[in-house]
Amino acid sequence: MEQQEFETLVKALCETNGLPQALELLRASDNEDIAEAAQSLTGQFAVQDIDGEQRIYHVTLEENDDGEEQEFVEHVMNEGEDVIRFVAWFFDVMFEVKRKDTYLVAGKTYQQTKRAK
Repeated sequence: MEQQEFETLVKALCETNGLPQALELLRASDNEDIAEAAQSLTGQFAVQDIDGEQRIYHVTLEENDDGEEQEFVEHVMNEGEDVIRFVAWFFDVMFEVKRKDTYLVAGKTYQQTKRAK
Protein backbone atom coordinates (compact mmCIF):
# COMPACT_ATOMS: atom_id res chain seq x y z
CA MET A 1 0.00 0.00 0.00
CA GLU A 2 1.34 3.39 -0.94
CA GLN A 3 1.69 6.13 1.68
CA GLN A 4 -1.12 8.24 0.16
CA GLU A 5 -3.51 5.26 0.26
CA PHE A 6 -2.52 4.56 3.86
CA GLU A 7 -3.13 8.18 4.86
CA THR A 8 -6.54 8.22 3.16
CA LEU A 9 -7.57 4.97 4.87
CA VAL A 10 -6.39 6.07 8.32
CA LYS A 11 -8.27 9.38 8.02
CA ALA A 12 -11.43 7.56 6.88
CA LEU A 13 -11.13 5.16 9.81
CA CYS A 14 -10.80 8.08 12.22
CA GLU A 15 -14.18 9.36 10.96
CA THR A 16 -15.96 6.19 12.12
CA ASN A 17 -17.95 5.93 15.34
CA GLY A 18 -15.87 3.28 17.08
CA LEU A 19 -14.19 -0.07 16.79
CA PRO A 20 -17.07 -2.06 15.18
CA GLN A 21 -17.56 0.49 12.39
CA ALA A 22 -13.80 0.87 11.84
CA LEU A 23 -13.37 -2.91 11.67
CA GLU A 24 -16.19 -3.14 9.12
CA LEU A 25 -14.53 -0.46 6.98
CA LEU A 26 -11.24 -2.37 7.17
CA ARG A 27 -12.97 -5.61 6.12
CA ALA A 28 -14.41 -3.78 3.10
CA SER A 29 -10.98 -2.41 2.06
CA ASP A 30 -9.90 -2.77 -1.58
CA ASN A 31 -6.50 -3.82 -0.25
CA GLU A 32 -6.72 -7.59 0.05
CA ASP A 33 -4.12 -7.83 2.85
CA ILE A 34 -5.97 -5.29 4.99
CA ALA A 35 -9.38 -6.86 4.32
CA GLU A 36 -8.06 -10.33 5.23
CA ALA A 37 -6.33 -9.06 8.37
CA ALA A 38 -9.53 -7.34 9.51
CA GLN A 39 -11.61 -10.41 8.70
CA SER A 40 -9.27 -12.56 10.80
CA LEU A 41 -10.07 -10.37 13.85
CA THR A 42 -13.85 -10.76 13.57
CA GLY A 43 -15.31 -12.12 16.78
CA GLN A 44 -12.09 -11.67 18.76
CA PHE A 45 -13.10 -8.61 20.79
CA ALA A 46 -14.75 -8.52 24.18
CA VAL A 47 -16.02 -5.67 26.34
CA GLN A 48 -15.48 -5.80 30.09
CA ASP A 49 -16.68 -3.32 32.70
CA ILE A 50 -13.73 -2.53 34.96
CA ASP A 51 -13.88 0.28 37.50
CA GLY A 52 -16.79 1.87 35.62
CA GLU A 53 -14.97 1.83 32.27
CA GLN A 54 -16.09 -0.25 29.30
CA ARG A 55 -12.75 -1.71 28.22
CA ILE A 56 -12.40 -3.38 24.83
CA TYR A 57 -10.04 -6.36 24.70
CA HIS A 58 -8.65 -8.48 21.90
CA VAL A 59 -9.00 -12.11 22.96
CA THR A 60 -7.26 -15.06 21.30
CA LEU A 61 -6.64 -18.70 22.10
CA GLU A 62 -3.14 -20.00 21.51
CA GLU A 63 -1.28 -23.13 22.45
CA ASN A 64 1.25 -22.73 25.24
CA ASP A 65 4.54 -24.64 25.46
CA ASP A 66 2.70 -27.63 26.96
CA GLY A 67 0.31 -27.84 24.01
CA GLU A 68 -2.64 -26.57 26.06
CA GLU A 69 -4.93 -23.84 24.76
CA GLN A 70 -4.47 -20.65 26.69
CA GLU A 71 -6.48 -17.43 26.45
CA PHE A 72 -4.51 -14.26 25.71
CA VAL A 73 -6.14 -10.91 26.39
CA GLU A 74 -4.85 -7.50 25.26
CA HIS A 75 -6.46 -4.16 26.16
CA VAL A 76 -7.06 -2.25 22.92
CA MET A 77 -9.05 0.80 24.02
CA ASN A 78 -11.97 1.94 26.16
CA GLU A 79 -15.47 2.48 24.83
CA GLY A 80 -15.86 6.15 23.91
CA GLU A 81 -12.15 6.79 23.34
CA ASP A 82 -10.92 8.14 20.01
CA VAL A 83 -10.98 5.32 17.45
CA ILE A 84 -7.36 6.18 16.50
CA ARG A 85 -6.38 3.93 19.41
CA PHE A 86 -7.88 0.92 17.62
CA VAL A 87 -6.58 2.03 14.21
CA ALA A 88 -3.02 2.39 15.53
CA TRP A 89 -3.31 -0.95 17.36
CA PHE A 90 -4.56 -2.67 14.18
CA PHE A 91 -1.71 -1.45 11.97
CA ASP A 92 0.87 -2.15 14.69
CA VAL A 93 -0.29 -5.71 15.40
CA MET A 94 -1.16 -6.73 11.83
CA PHE A 95 1.43 -4.81 9.75
CA GLU A 96 4.12 -3.66 12.20
CA VAL A 97 3.46 0.04 11.57
CA LYS A 98 4.50 1.94 14.67
CA ARG A 99 1.54 3.38 16.55
CA LYS A 100 3.25 6.75 16.66
CA ASP A 101 3.43 6.77 12.83
CA THR A 102 -0.29 6.00 12.48
CA TYR A 103 -1.15 8.81 14.89
CA LEU A 104 1.08 11.15 12.88
CA VAL A 105 -0.72 10.27 9.62
CA ALA A 106 -4.05 10.94 11.36
CA GLY A 107 -2.81 14.33 12.57
CA LYS A 108 -3.16 13.28 16.20
CA THR A 109 -0.77 13.33 19.14
CA TYR A 110 0.48 9.94 20.30
CA GLN A 111 0.94 9.42 24.02
CA GLN A 112 2.81 6.35 25.19
CA THR A 113 0.70 4.11 27.42
CA LYS A 114 1.84 4.28 31.01
CA ARG A 115 3.06 0.96 32.27
CA ALA A 116 2.10 -0.42 35.64
CA LYS A 117 4.99 -0.59 38.07
